[in-house]
Amino acid sequence: MARRPRRNHSPAFKAKVALAALKGDKTMSELATQFDVHPNQIKQWKDQLLDGVTDVFDDKPKASKAPAIDVKSLHAKIGQLTLENDFLEGALDKAGLLPSAKK
Repeated sequence: MARRPRRNHSPAFKAKVALAALKGDKTMSELATQFDVHPNQIKQWKDQLLDGVTDVFDDKPKASKAPAIDVKSLHAKIGQLTLENDFLEGALDKAGLLPSAKK
């Protein structure tokens, strides 16, 4: 029996399956047959839906997913790289290895 390749389901599909499981109209095995997904996977998606449903009514603002950018350290890094480039350019110029287009 050949294994089928791993499938990645979209969040919309997962929500559709979890809502169908939450309705309770059909058994897990019927839903598994209908959506061609293992019953354990349906149970996991249903549990995730129930765990995350409280976030819908939460009044707290959602935390930013992007990490805070430290502009000061970025400017310091830019300054350091500029100094290194200037030093290396001077060293190459003294050694005569700087391309003529750069002069």
